Amino acid sequence: MQSTFVIVGANLAGGRAAQTLRREGFGGRVVLVGAEPHPPYERPPLSKEVLLGTQSADDLQIADPASWAEHDIELRLGVRARRLLTAEQAIEIDGGERIKADKVLLCTGGRVRRLRVEGHDLAGVHYLRSIDDALAIRRRLVPGARLTVVGSGFVGAEVAAAAHALGCQVTLLEIAQLPLQRVLGPALGKIFAAVHREHGIDLRLGTGVQRILGDGRVRQVVTTDGSIVETDVVVVGIGIDPAVELAGMAGARVGDGILVDEFCATSLDGVYAAGDVANHPNPIVGERVRLEHWQNAQNQAVAAAGSMLGRRQPFAEVPWFWSDQYDLNLQMAGHPLPGDDIVWRGDVDGLNFSAFFLRDGILRAALAVNRPRDVRGAMRLIEWRAEVEPDALRDVGVDLRKVPV
Repeated sequence: MQSTFVIVGANLAGGRAAQTLRREGFGGRVVLVGAEPHPPYERPPLSKEVLLGTQSADDLQIADPASWAEHDIELRLGVRARRLLTAEQAIEIDGGERIKADKVLLCTGGRVRRLRVEGHDLAGVHYLRSIDDALAIRRRLVPGARLTVVGSGFVGAEVAAAAHALGCQVTLLEIAQLPLQRVLGPALGKIFAAVHREHGIDLRLGTGVQRILGDGRVRQVVTTDGSIVETDVVVVGIGIDPAVELAGMAGARVGDGILVDEFCATSLDGVYAAGDVANHPNPIVGERVRLEHWQNAQNQAVAAAGSMLGRRQPFAEVPWFWSDQYDLNLQMAGHPLPGDDIVWRGDVDGLNFSAFFLRDGILRAALAVNRPRDVRGAMRLIEWRAEVEPDALRDVGVDLRKVPV
């Protein structure tokens, strides 16, 4: 009898896992269940190219729509998985239908954190997680529109940059004292604060949202310092929470995500997890991490599919992601901590620089602004936990790809 593998989450991770199962020769039934009505697509352009109108929803799909049927991958879109029935080896979806599942891969991702203030449900208050979210926001970003962005993390910063390019008046609220301070520390936080302000963004630090006012549609944001921001649209970007409910109700170990081992296996037999929801041990980082990066979603899903097929190869990669803001390309590798020592390379004032994060003399992370080669060179050193002389990191003439480990 043929085996059935069910993947919950028809996103980038779920889609890549399904493709991998077929590419690696799995001949059983593959069912891909997704709450959104869209086939698997990539999310990074949502806060950049889609808002700018340079990419359409179709451009984001990871495969030609017809290829799913061609590879006999059964898409069940617009439906939610309600219960994971391990004793019965089944998944229950909307309407009570049960799908046999010899093995399950949970790519349930995360859901946006929502403001819990008066007026949070007014028309014109948006969150950005899906294609439909991005298209709804894009329709509001007309020249002269007054946009308030809540949260200056990477998504919030990208939304602010895209809106600025479209001619909007942008106010950016950040409850912390500096943008990205929790991730990158104060020195880099000050640099990115200056970038926003130099582009005409009204950046307000140490400032959150007290309430939102309107007449059925948002008109004003009242901040925690009592100021009133006149606004036509609000975009909230304050992070996501991992969607662990399906796993947790079935008895899987959870804690800031679904806890998996180095093979992407959960504590439940035959159940795996990958992508934004998976909390995995990373020997390079030296601790458990849950990553919300494109690279991790794709590559961990491929590894999880291999584990489902019995190819037990540990998943361990240097975390890497990128962000495009204004005329800046940011790339980051590794897992920095705010207390790390920073070594600088390049022209900081000219926004063509790299910052290398050292902990006990070991290179742990690198952030590059308009210097992508530095990050690529640093990734090998981070993987090997190399002790690199600070002078070599500072010297723009040193090719980091050739530094011995």
